[in-house]
Amino acid sequence: MNELQLGFIFHKEKCIQCHGCETACKMWRKSEYCVSLRRVFNIWSGTYPDITCVSLSISCMHCFQPACADACPVGAISKREADGVVLVDKTLCTGCRACLDACPYDVPQFGADNQMLKCDMCIANCETPDNDFRAPPCVRTCPTGALGLTAETPGEKVQTENETAALYQRIKSTGNG
Repeated sequence: MNELQLGFIFHKEKCIQCHGCETACKMWRKSEYCVSLRRVFNIWSGTYPDITCVSLSISCMHCFQPACADACPVGAISKREADGVVLVDKTLCTGCRACLDACPYDVPQFGADNQMLKCDMCIANCETPDNDFRAPPCVRTCPTGALGLTAETPGEKVQTENETAALYQRIKSTGNG
């Protein structure tokens, strides 16, 4: 496995809560209404008039050790060795939802066909002929640079995953999103 793995980086202090990343993803992927491969949550705290809001833009984290892949009973989820992008083979997916139960970010989505969908970094449209990679639409759309694409070492990747999981668990536990 390559030492550097692709992943998203989110700078919450730069986010203006425009939901452009979420909209770009939905438009680019032509997603069904009920499917959101990237979601933006607003985390509110404080009491009036001292209220603050921090945002979290989340999609598949392309985890260093993806729990969804380990949970899939038919091996429909795999991680690319070269860059760490986690992919789903829809021809193998049975729609059992074991991946959803295993994912700490509740990322896997299921459309009308009951096939699992998740962010694949739009690799089919973002890889260049020389095997370079340009940023996916969600990143290119962000007007402030709050959302980015980065190559991380395994240690950095796990740290990013843990920080995002902590924020997401806060949203889930408080219903504050």
